[in-house]
Amino acid sequence: MSTARETKPDVVIVGARCAGAATALLLARAGLRVTVLDRSQLGADTLSTHALMRTAVLQLHRWGLLDAIRQTDVPPVTRTVFRYGADETVVTIRPIPGAEALYAPRRTVLDRVLIEAAQEAGATVHFGTTVTGVERDRTGAVSGVVGRTASGTVITFPAAISIGADGLGSRFSEWVDAPVERAGIHAGAVIYAYVGGLDNRGYEWFYNPGVAGGVIPTNGEVSCVFVGMPNEQFRQGQSADIHSAFAALLPKISDELAERVRRGVIASRLRSYPGIPGYQKRPWGNGWALVGDAAYHRDPLSARGISDALRDAELLARAIIDGLGAAESSPRTLARSLENYRLIRNRLSHHLFSATDAIASYAWDLDTIPVLLRSLAAAQADEVTFLSELDASSLAFAAVEQR
Repeated sequence: MSTARETKPDVVIVGARCAGAATALLLARAGLRVTVLDRSQLGADTLSTHALMRTAVLQLHRWGLLDAIRQTDVPPVTRTVFRYGADETVVTIRPIPGAEALYAPRRTVLDRVLIEAAQEAGATVHFGTTVTGVERDRTGAVSGVVGRTASGTVITFPAAISIGADGLGSRFSEWVDAPVERAGIHAGAVIYAYVGGLDNRGYEWFYNPGVAGGVIPTNGEVSCVFVGMPNEQFRQGQSADIHSAFAALLPKISDELAERVRRGVIASRLRSYPGIPGYQKRPWGNGWALVGDAAYHRDPLSARGISDALRDAELLARAIIDGLGAAESSPRTLARSLENYRLIRNRLSHHLFSATDAIASYAWDLDTIPVLLRSLAAAQADEVTFLSELDASSLAFAAVEQR
């Protein structure tokens, strides 16, 4: 086993998925030296709901990446259909500049576009590198991370700030002992498959007492079809045979959906997510920060995971740029900026978190679920307004030449 040490970056990011890649992109574009580490390989797939909400589409547009997503033949989504039992509500997606439609790219597409853009901006990316811990200075502040390549070479990455973007079950958040600031109560389980031969009717969400489901058109002329149920139900019987569970739950969600899937072609093996209650962790500390599912997770029934990750990536990047780029930059200046990141994230997430936790309980009926979804939509509208007003040019890191 050998040991190597890289030139000190300003920021080291653990995780090259959408949260880590987007953070790296924005920081590198601002002139910071950024190193990204990921144990997977470029283009590897991962569990995902795929659906981008309005905020995520607006951000990709502002970052100049939406055309690259569109060019992968991901179908545009121009309406959302809600089915409550036998009742149906159709919401047309109102085109706005930069977000004429919604999209649901596969993660093999989205993550690649983001990380390649980060590399083009100057970020250094190491795939196939497993981070094994953090380093600390004499004061106890995190001063970097230690990783190991596939060949066994141990590499130390010192940095002014280290970011955990390593998703659910984040080891980074454990190493820095990030406290949970808010915990959900409920969790839903999901089984999903990619099904070909379904026409694009937009995002489709189905709700019936005790069950839920959806259809999300994505790349490759297939749709992600999922069924959801209370976590306890999944663990007590459905997890043993997810194929039988998927087939049994579809008609409970919708006979019409079950028939469409029967006529289609299941183009992949089924995958399942047993579900854990949502959480918000404190997203920063002395020398470290968290972003994406490492910091904030809500039940996938909201299909908000990617949009949350991109939102928080921008909030964190802005905080780091402001903190490190201040005329009199200091640990105290950076701390103030990172605390602002935490406060804005919590404010934007407050009602989204509450509504999602209530939906994940499956304690609703067909009269109350529309009310919960309207609450979710209202919170999302506030978020769109906030992100729409951000000035993309303010991400410039003018002070970097003076450092």
